[in-house]
Amino acid sequence: MGLLENKVAFITGAARGQGRSHAVRLAKEGADIIALDICSQDVKTIKYDLATRADLDETVRLVEGLGGRIVAGVGDVRELAQVQKVVDEGLEAFGHIDIVCANAGVGSGAVSWEVTEENWREVIDINLTGVFNTTRATLPSMIERGQGGSIIMTSSTAGIIAYPNTAAYSASKHGVIGLMKVLAQDLGPHNIRVNAVCPTNVNTRMIMNQALFDQFAPHIENPGVDEVRGAFASLNALPDLPWIESNDVSEAVLWLSSDNAKFITGISLPVDAGNTVKKGY
Repeated sequence: MGLLENKVAFITGAARGQGRSHAVRLAKEGADIIALDICSQDVKTIKYDLATRADLDETVRLVEGLGGRIVAGVGDVRELAQVQKVVDEGLEAFGHIDIVCANAGVGSGAVSWEVTEENWREVIDINLTGVFNTTRATLPSMIERGQGGSIIMTSSTAGIIAYPNTAAYSASKHGVIGLMKVLAQDLGPHNIRVNAVCPTNVNTRMIMNQALFDQFAPHIENPGVDEVRGAFASLNALPDLPWIESNDVSEAVLWLSSDNAKFITGISLPVDAGNTVKKGY
């Protein structure tokens, strides 16, 4: 019997990367999955391709291949009504939600005085307002059911420390931790735990893209993976580790979702190969 038998998990940004990994890992432990992703390129200031409907369909295929049940819907976390629609479809199919992974997010970097108004709004609206909308759409049914639950928000090491050229991103991820701390107190009486995971660089499209490689190796024309590996690895305390994998974060999400963490609430859990401790945190 899996750790999450008879549980239902709602996951945003589930079409690929960390979100897909979380969906598959939780499904392996018996959870039914409600998956949401924007499946659109309509985020104008982000310099890498976002997930597609084909990506979301692949998440469905992987979960169903494990014998799991999944409801998948397209929605933009910036719009509460769109999130609520997918949540309601999941509630109609499964009857309840026990676990919420507010994972959808985007990455963006620029020197602070060159961040455009549009870029600031897109990053804050997706990474922070999107997390609030995810909780706002799911919490009423969880509270009414009275069976507790677990909410896991995806922050970042950039929610704990500051990196240059990440004004919008770091502000959004610090905001996620602030929201988490408030909700942990608001929801404690309802036995709903609220925590954040704070990964270091993860091997997903958010990191593995030319725009970010150019920032990490500005002295090289069109740097590739080999040219930036050392710069990424220098951020972490563990040796020769430029980035972790999505499944490394999924293991932390699984733990926080399960009764093995039944007394854990209000924490920011670094999954960071010593990135933050190397900076003195």
